[in-house]
Amino acid sequence: MADVNIKPLADRVLVEPSPAEETTAGGIIIPDTAKEKPQRGTVVAVGNGKADEPMTVKAGDLVLYGKYSGTEIALEGKDYLIMRESDILAII
Repeated sequence: MADVNIKPLADRVLVEPSPAEETTAGGIIIPDTAKEKPQRGTVVAVGNGKADEPMTVKAGDLVLYGKYSGTEIALEGKDYLIMRESDILAII
């Protein structure tokens, strides 16, 4: 888990996406242009939540999120997603 100098506001969460699959189950190598966007990642930082909605995820949780969820940001040479907690589908 990365140590970043960013603090999400309210109900937002900073997620480090898992790397895209490099090969299929059968061993076929997938080219960069055909790789699916990952839909899971690790929570790096969480906001304080809203007054009536406390946060249910915490840093270090492995989560599933929607395919087009969040906004991509690059920070210190790494790619992250910042999204609302409601975009997270499950903790795995």
